[in-house]
Amino acid sequence: MKNVLFIFVFLIGLSASAQTSKELIGKWQLVKWTKNGKEKSIQDRFKTDQVFQVFKENGDFESLVGEESHKAKWKLSKDNSKLTIISVILPIEFRIDSFDNEKRVITNAQVGTFEYKKVSE
Repeated sequence: MKNVLFIFVFLIGLSASAQTSKELIGKWQLVKWTKNGKEKSIQDRFKTDQVFQVFKENGDFESLVGEESHKAKWKLSKDNSKLTIISVILPIEFRIDSFDNEKRVITNAQVGTFEYKKVSE
């Protein structure tokens, strides 16, 4: 029984360790958006399906929507449960529902839940 408990705790630790700023660095494409339990059209809202977030090591952030680019800053909470994007003076906070090296799901009460996949640049 001790071995099973140890393995379980070890696996939980492995999955939690993937949720760091190191794994967040890179380019992420928006692949799904839901609000109030209903899937929204990325194409209709943004007039393109080319919607990306780019996280850089120095805390710089870039939002890419088609040909448009918006720069900001980003930070993770100490426990890696919240992602804050600071655009000019307005911080927007997202709860991190899940994230690993390839997929990220974040939620903001006002705008909904966003699912991103990591893409190579």
